[in-house]
Amino acid sequence: MKKLWLLSIGVALALILGIAGLVVAQTADNGGTTSPPGSVSVSIPNQQVGIWVNGLGKVTVVPDLGIVQLGVEAQAGTVAEAQSQAAAAMNAVMAALKANGIADKDIQTRYFSINKVTRWDKEGSTEIVVGYRVSNTVTVKVRALDNMGAVIDAVAEAGGDLTRINSISFTVEDPTTYEKEAREKAMADAKAKAEQLAALGGINLGKPTYISESNYSYPTPVYYEARDAAGMSSETPISAGEMDITVNIQVTYAIQQ
Repeated sequence: MKKLWLLSIGVALALILGIAGLVVAQTADNGGTTSPPGSVSVSIPNQQVGIWVNGLGKVTVVPDLGIVQLGVEAQAGTVAEAQSQAAAAMNAVMAALKANGIADKDIQTRYFSINKVTRWDKEGSTEIVVGYRVSNTVTVKVRALDNMGAVIDAVAEAGGDLTRINSISFTVEDPTTYEKEAREKAMADAKAKAEQLAALGGINLGKPTYISESNYSYPTPVYYEARDAAGMSSETPISAGEMDITVNIQVTYAIQQ
């Protein structure tokens, strides 16, 4: 009974101290003026105050680097046979790449797999293994873009029917200068929008209080289907074209009083 009585006193004191703290907080928030009994004011910074705008900067450039996803794929009755065929074809492909000026540092293995090939047997209601498939894929950087068609043709001829060329894309090896220019354009775009909004709203535009940036620069993939080397009478035409380097920013401007 004594413990229950002491606990009740403790709870009452906690409530009294909590209420006193709220009153003090109210007094401070209201510049020393106490709010009416029973009212509680909470001060939360308003993140929506100001003018929020997005700015977009875009720079169109000519790519200086080609990226090719290529490899070989072999299927046979045993793993050893499929792997042997794939290895021979890949060795020939690698030799062709190096003969066309591709450095070792610009060839990187990206994917290698050995998988069962099965078919469904309806009568036995089970899968039957009919062979094995070996895939070996590399990423190749082609720095001499004028030589891209010759590289593709050499790889297709070297790998024969086992050749797989998944995609070709183009990019800029060092986009730093272009990103700087795009960033300047994005900031100017954001400021122009904010100034217009301020004028329309009849307010004075202040300084930026928040800036966030996102870069969007993607190589454009070109899909290529390997053909029979014997049927190719001329070099495969490959065009790098142009690409856009874009910078997207979000800016919050203060409103001057």
